[in-house]
Amino acid sequence: MEKIAVFPGSFDPFTVGHESVLKRALPVFDRIIVMIGVNNTKNYLFSVETRKKIIEEVFCDEPRINVQIYDGLTVDFCRQTGATHILRGLRTAADFEYERAIAQVNKKMYNNIETVFLLTLPEHTPINSSVVRDILKHNGDISMFIPENINIRKFLSDEKH
Repeated sequence: MEKIAVFPGSFDPFTVGHESVLKRALPVFDRIIVMIGVNNTKNYLFSVETRKKIIEEVFCDEPRINVQIYDGLTVDFCRQTGATHILRGLRTAADFEYERAIAQVNKKMYNNIETVFLLTLPEHTPINSSVVRDILKHNGDISMFIPENINIRKFLSDEKH
C-alpha cells in the first residue's frame, strides 16, 4: 500500500520550518500532499492561489510533493485522496497538546488515518507564519525565515496588482 501523507495548513506564508518538515518527511512517505486549507473567516496576507504557487516553486524539483487547495475537513480530504497519514510539525509542548487533541478527534472520525508528528529543528522553533507575516508587513528582513529560492516580496507585489 502506498503511504500518502497530507500536510495541512494555511502556510501564510510558507516558512523554512514548513520546508524542513516536508524534506525530512520525504524518506518516510511515498507521496506528500500539501493541503492548503481555506478558512473564509481569516484575513490572509497571500491569496490561496499565491500560497499554492509559492509552495510549488519551493518543491518544483520534487515530484512526490503535490500541493492542493481544500475547503473542508482534513479527514474528508484524506478519504478523498487515499491518504494514510496526516503530517504535523511540532515546535513546542503547547503545539503538542493542541495537535494531540486534533489527532485524536481525526482518528475518531476516520479510523484509517494516523497522525505523524515531526519535531522542528531547534533553529526553527521560534519561527511561525504569524511572526514572519508581521515582519513582512513592516518591511523587515524575512530572508532567514523563508525558503531560499523564494522571492516573497515579488509574490506580495503581484498580490497588490
